[in-house]
Amino acid sequence: MRRGAGSVLVMLAAVCWGLAGAIGGVLMADGWSPFVLAFYRGAIGLGIVLIWLATHSGQSGLGDPRLWLWSLLAGLGITGNFSFYFLSIEAGSVAVAATLMYCAPVFVYLTAFTLKLERPTPLKCGAIVAVMIGVALLTQIHKVGPAGVSSFSIGTGLLAGISYAIFIFAFKNAADRGSPQAILVIAFGVLVALLFWPADGGQMSAALHSPKWPLFALLGIVGAGFSFFIYIVGIHYTTPTIASVVAMLEPVIAVASGMLVLGETLSAEQLVGMVLILVTATGLSLRSAAANESPGERSSER
Repeated sequence: MRRGAGSVLVMLAAVCWGLAGAIGGVLMADGWSPFVLAFYRGAIGLGIVLIWLATHSGQSGLGDPRLWLWSLLAGLGITGNFSFYFLSIEAGSVAVAATLMYCAPVFVYLTAFTLKLERPTPLKCGAIVAVMIGVALLTQIHKVGPAGVSSFSIGTGLLAGISYAIFIFAFKNAADRGSPQAILVIAFGVLVALLFWPADGGQMSAALHSPKWPLFALLGIVGAGFSFFIYIVGIHYTTPTIASVVAMLEPVIAVASGMLVLGETLSAEQLVGMVLILVTATGLSLRSAAANESPGERSSER
């Protein structure tokens, strides 16, 4: 597979994740619980990656306790990401939730600063401040009354980003010890186990016989199983820098689909905030990706 084809797969995965927010928004508008949506998104994803693991069982790393440790942490991250994302959409909008979740690179830097794994620089600190300004503009947190986004939507959106950063951190560490499909099986298994209790049992059962079941299936396929599969395949045939840029499609698609499918709107001020967040977060991702690329990869792009 050529590098260009890898970029297309990463792009397709980002589009799938963006569409997942709109699909979830449609289902929640019909009264379905965010936890039920997160459960089925992960459960269907688990079924797909189990098939992937069964057909590629060599060097899975499942016998390594450290792989299990990091994969369990990745499971906590993906559980929080799916759950908080849908909770944020329910309390606010797809546009706000998706953009706040894209603040994940900022949380990675803040964690690195706190743990003294990386030294703060004026550029990085300035980028973090820029994202915070973008968040303020997007959420209208400076406005009093109904004009602003609810604090619950803001909080859960940011928690979705933090959870995603935890998932990425744990997944990268686990990937050094086993196959990606083995890691995802454990991670999605954790999600299913953790969300079985908070999810509404009546709705979980009703979903299986509901006319909306095709949307649940689409949510799991597009938002988890198929998208994670093509993303992992794609990143093997592209550079981290290109993958970081292409990943920005996710919140853009989420915002566009929220407007088209759910009739959501953003003010000019909110659009400025969204662009500020996306551009700055992508810049941080690019900087991190460039640092992780080998000299051969960098020279091949010139």
